[in-house]
Amino acid sequence: MSCFPCLCRRKRESSSSRIDNSDGVQSSSGLHGESSESRNRLQPSMGEEKSNSARSFTFRELAVATQNFKEANLLGEGGFGKVVAIKQLNRDGLQGNKEFLVEVLMLIVLRHPNLVSLIGYCADGDERLLIYEYMPKGSLEDHLFDPPGKPPLDWNTRIKIAVGVAKGLTYLHDVVNPPVIYRDMKAANVLLDDEFNPKLSDFGLAKLGPVGDNTHVSTRVMGTYGYCAPDYAMSGKLTLKSDVYSFGVLLLELITGRHVYDSSKSAFEQKLLTWARPFLSDRRKFHRLADPLLQGCYPPRSFHQLVVITTMCLQEQPHVRPIIADVVVALNHVASQPYIFESVSTRTSSPPPPSSPSPSVTPSRDRNGRRGLGFRHV
Repeated sequence: MSCFPCLCRRKRESSSSRIDNSDGVQSSSGLHGESSESRNRLQPSMGEEKSNSARSFTFRELAVATQNFKEANLLGEGGFGKVVAIKQLNRDGLQGNKEFLVEVLMLIVLRHPNLVSLIGYCADGDERLLIYEYMPKGSLEDHLFDPPGKPPLDWNTRIKIAVGVAKGLTYLHDVVNPPVIYRDMKAANVLLDDEFNPKLSDFGLAKLGPVGDNTHVSTRVMGTYGYCAPDYAMSGKLTLKSDVYSFGVLLLELITGRHVYDSSKSAFEQKLLTWARPFLSDRRKFHRLADPLLQGCYPPRSFHQLVVITTMCLQEQPHVRPIIADVVVALNHVASQPYIFESVSTRTSSPPPPSSPSPSVTPSRDRNGRRGLGFRHV
């Protein structure tokens, strides 16, 4: 979901669209920030969040808190309020009700530092609203794609976000039983706190993963254009590796600073993956993927490692992609080599560092035969 600056009425063209090959009506949402006069009316729920419970609000309580959903408090789809975010779903369509129920149930049960917390919900009559914790920095989308009036994300912050998102997915895949397939990975659904710690949001499309001897879950193809794994899009067979592919697309966006689809670019460059494939397959061209806003301020070795990790996640065949836990290990290795910002005088006076072998990421298998990622020196 796209996000807008607090209390700003300016509309922005969305860069992604939701896929649904069913005949159901999709849900839409508008988020409202509560007014300063009524800010304390939702405060009691903040304490309930700490006790792993979500409060049930009446529609009247939320209407009063937002001054009857006053236009001045409307932040747009996926926007955020000053204390909590109130997501109002479209009343029309069965699919909207289903997504609402799934999201409430998921967020009541799931608790992790990299998942957004549900403060409360409202199911009065035909009204369907969700109340999230406040994420002051909005979404990753707000900061990554050349935002006006905001400094570009530096390399270390991008890696921090990537690690946090991967940890959130690892919790869903490896800790939760049965596992949960997120199914809606995109920059607009990655929310950021004051220190740019990421949290996954919008669990309306989440699905319980396969258990026992089952290898996949058969379901209708749903998600966001450009993020869906090709095997899932063609067959409807959903696996944990579908999330890994979508995460690879997010990594590519972090590397390039480009939208997964951008109609404003030339025909060849509109689809991020189409444009990036020639560079992903040739190590000598990796540097051409770098976001120009980084201005070269990134460690070349770590940059190459991140591109290789991304390439592994974007493999066409799901069995070749690594499991997300191995991706976390690889990303932690990248994060252990941060970019050190130096002054011009320091760079000119310091002697060059001694040359050392450059580690690369290579496919590996654990003792159970699972394909993962490993580093070796070359």
